[in-house]
Amino acid sequence: MSTRKSNPIIVTIDGWSSCGKSTLARQLARRLGYIYIDSGAMYRAITLFFLRNHVDWTDAEAVREALGRIELAFVWNTSTARMWNT
Repeated sequence: MSTRKSNPIIVTIDGWSSCGKSTLARQLARRLGYIYIDSGAMYRAITLFFLRNHVDWTDAEAVREALGRIELAFVWNTSTARMWNT
């Protein structure tokens, strides 16, 4: 796992649903020695939090308050060589 601190590079891949973005991103990160972060999983985790806590996403103040209560952390899983949000 690379720990590049100076001049960090962020690579983003855009495309349609189920077109292989995550597969490509994981392989590219592995080959370049970068850390792969599944931002889609992060968005799904926030959506799940909103659903479980009955947050009205059309109410800006409710969204702000809910976002202040969410804690996401990325943890490196050495057995799968993947980053997970917890």
